[in-house]
Amino acid sequence: MKKVVILASLLMGCSQFVAAQTGDAAAGEALTATCAACHGADGNSAAPTFPKLAGLGEKYLLKQLKDIRDGARPVPTMVGQVDNMSDQDLANIAAYYDAQPRSGGQADPALVELGEKIYRAGVAERKVAACAGCHSPQGKGNAPAGFPPLAGQHADYIAAQLKAYRKGYEDESGRTNDGDSMIMRTNAFGLSDKEIEAVASYASGLK
Repeated sequence: MKKVVILASLLMGCSQFVAAQTGDAAAGEALTATCAACHGADGNSAAPTFPKLAGLGEKYLLKQLKDIRDGARPVPTMVGQVDNMSDQDLANIAAYYDAQPRSGGQADPALVELGEKIYRAGVAERKVAACAGCHSPQGKGNAPAGFPPLAGQHADYIAAQLKAYRKGYEDESGRTNDGDSMIMRTNAFGLSDKEIEAVASYASGLK
């Protein structure tokens, strides 16, 4: 009987933990007033230096917000913005932005051929994997795995992040929060500036 009680208590504890990590979009909206100045009221930022958060994936968004808060992903423009927020606050914000539809993007026609080649096939001789493998052929991402959608995201922002990951491959002053596998750092390290520009433009224009 004691074992049954202990097991029930553990299960209740686990369910409470899961519930605590489930975001409430309505509660999240109330926390985003200051976010709107850079990211737009609905998460579709007008400036290409700021990422579109709309439809970015709840799991991915929550990880990035936690990493920014905890210092694992330094973002100068985010200093102080989420420092005093709880995990639940961040989960609510992630839920709100993920629920918003994302506006579209437009690829540069002059970069489509090269960008598509890299996005769909990678660059095998430099150990660059196809972007489509994680971010999907249509750029919709993989929400359960925490891989963000790229379709519609600002091309300039995608390119900036690829360059940050490339820098992080050799130097911790770059972006390094892609996990122990270093999948983004490894891929970005194998790309030239021109290739980054092309694949970022192509991904942005996917629908």
